[in-house]
Amino acid sequence: MIPRLPASLRSLPGPPDPRHPLSLGLLCGAGALLFTVLMALTAGSSPGTTLNALWSSTAGNTFALGAAVNTAAAILLIACGFVIAYRAGLVNVGGEGQFALGAIGATAVGVHLPEGTPVLIALPLTLAAAALLGAVWAAIAAGLLVRRGVNEIITTLLLNFVGLALLMLVVHYEQLLRQPVTSAETLPRSEPLVEAARMPLLGVSGSPLTVAVVVALLGAAGTAFLLKRTATGLRLSAVGHNPHASRRLGVRVGGLRFGGLTAAGAFAGVAGGTVVGSAPYVLSDDIAAGYGFTGLVAGLLARGSLLAAVAITSALGLLVAGGIGMQMAAGVPATISQMAEAVLVLLVAGTAVLVRARPRAPRRAAPVPPPPGPVPETAVQGSGPAEKEALR
Repeated sequence: MIPRLPASLRSLPGPPDPRHPLSLGLLCGAGALLFTVLMALTAGSSPGTTLNALWSSTAGNTFALGAAVNTAAAILLIACGFVIAYRAGLVNVGGEGQFALGAIGATAVGVHLPEGTPVLIALPLTLAAAALLGAVWAAIAAGLLVRRGVNEIITTLLLNFVGLALLMLVVHYEQLLRQPVTSAETLPRSEPLVEAARMPLLGVSGSPLTVAVVVALLGAAGTAFLLKRTATGLRLSAVGHNPHASRRLGVRVGGLRFGGLTAAGAFAGVAGGTVVGSAPYVLSDDIAAGYGFTGLVAGLLARGSLLAAVAITSALGLLVAGGIGMQMAAGVPATISQMAEAVLVLLVAGTAVLVRARPRAPRRAAPVPPPPGPVPETAVQGSGPAEKEALR
């Protein structure tokens, strides 16, 4: 007879599951780092020089780390909006254009406010204008989807080009938002935002960290609460899973889809407002480069988890800062950081298959109580004396 282990030993945790999402995330990060080192080695930079440049441009440098976190905050806001639309079964590819319109709205308000406007009035007005223009831009695609059934992927993607063209238009004409041209060297960009409309610093010594981080975290917390703790979140999930069944149950499918896509545009617009409200506090024609599609990638990889979105956007923000540091300190082409970002995306996307295939622990069946009444004699026969007494 095999002796049974004590209950204290049976309750000890087993070895960590290599397919746990946290383990997979660490492995993906290590794989992207290894790829970066190998590619830098082919470009003539030793592993020690590459790692030192990465460290000094991210965690080892307060200024670079603050800039990376500010970038991650903007990406996180776009990812939150993407998650809301995705929960309703929609894919918002127009984050880039919505970001650009939000930056235009924030600049239009921020450069025309009186100098003595209090921060508590100027900053909310600036971000509200950014959210409004981003929402309006997304509402164009949402209206076409709800009224005419036009695919939102096509409309939001095409609206990106229109939004970026509008951005170039407003910074190249003095009648719009361009700063006064005083010489041939005047750059095509807006005037700086007034002091009260700028994102306040968090007070970290030697760091450009702004309240954009607080805005992004509040946005992520609010999104998580909306999707998991409210009836609207439940309706959005129902529409995303089966719009036809939801419509039969009385759910306003069109209104929820319109609201989900419009909310995604508002989040992207706020992201544009936080970026234009950070140093150097001006609107330029390249301010939206890469933000929208990076936020889309972060939202897709997060798979609806806002905690995962925070982690992924932080990693992407550090990758951006690390690429700039490697280019300056190690002489490595900046494209290597973009390649590392693509490798990280592929690795994280590939782990979805492993996470989905995780075996579930078998449930123990509940013991079946004996039937009432006397025990049949056939059940008692063939048992030992102690077992017979227990059965009786």
